[in-house]
Amino acid sequence: MINWLANPARFMRLSAKAVPWCSWTAVLVLAVGLFWSLMVAPPDYQQGDTVRIMYVHVPAAWMALSVYLFVAVASAVALVWRHPLAEVAARAAAPIGAAFTFVCLATGSLWGRPMWGTWWVWDARLTSVLILFFLYLGYIALANAFDDPSRGGRAAAVLALVGVVNLPIIKFSVDWWNTLHQPASVMRIGGPRIDISMLAPLLIMALGFTLLFAVLLMVRMRTALNERRAMALRLNAGAIPAPRPGREPVVSANTVVP
Repeated sequence: MINWLANPARFMRLSAKAVPWCSWTAVLVLAVGLFWSLMVAPPDYQQGDTVRIMYVHVPAAWMALSVYLFVAVASAVALVWRHPLAEVAARAAAPIGAAFTFVCLATGSLWGRPMWGTWWVWDARLTSVLILFFLYLGYIALANAFDDPSRGGRAAAVLALVGVVNLPIIKFSVDWWNTLHQPASVMRIGGPRIDISMLAPLLIMALGFTLLFAVLLMVRMRTALNERRAMALRLNAGAIPAPRPGREPVVSANTVVP
């Protein structure tokens, strides 16, 4: 199964068909989710319309954690099994996860100002999410810090695996420490504490963000693979010796001709 998935050519064929369908589905789901969140869902009895920030903030927070876990798993696969696509997937996912984390932090500050009276507090949840953002940036910087891409990939993969320890801290920080951030309302034992009129658009937005991630991931992976292919073609073209005057070059069946 791993060998079947490890074929870049097969991934390019499958993703070429999947990207258009996933793109239009993501646009449709996000459009429905935004309309439902902004126009149909009721305001909160305490927070009023300010609660609508939740429909972007919470899915972005979920994706920030999920994408980092994806990067860590892909990095582990790349280190252990030398999967040809695993490192490509991890490198492609990291900037997307960083963007989700930034959206989470920005919308959280916008939400915190009217609720807490301040844009930022150094409590456990906010600080650990900020650390997650720095882990993303560190992974991206480390992956591109070496002239040898394989060395950069290994170093970044180790950082991604070490950073996994921050994920349970983010998840359980509101339970372990005293914090202004509210405890879990959806993913909790006993079921969600949010009314279905608010839970439904929240889950739709989460689905839309997931589809958006899938589309961006496939597009970035396809771009990376095309760049590697173009570089390989240039290297192969430069390796072909120049023909002697008056003689035609001899091209074997395995030679790549530009």
